[in-house]
Amino acid sequence: MQPAFSTNLFWDIDLSDLDMDKHQAFIVGRVLDYGKWSDVILVRNYYGMDKLKEIALGIRSMFPESLAFVSTITHTPENQFRCYELLQSKDSHWYF
Repeated sequence: MQPAFSTNLFWDIDLSDLDMDKHQAFIVGRVLDYGKWSDVILVRNYYGMDKLKEIALGIRSMFPESLAFVSTITHTPENQFRCYELLQSKDSHWYF
């Protein structure tokens, strides 16, 4: 049975093709970046906190706010996440 995620999360795919076990990183990434609190709870309840941490550690791209959130709830330093290196390598804007 498919959990009842917010309608805005998977606007670009057919939900019947979404598999909670096969597409773990995709689902967790979308929930962390675009999900509501109820979506975070659904993902945490489905995967458990240890599996959620394991999945999040391997996500390649994540918003800085999402990284800070998942780092806090899993008690894991941000620099251990795969996406941390990509965030650090982005050029920042110049402010005059």
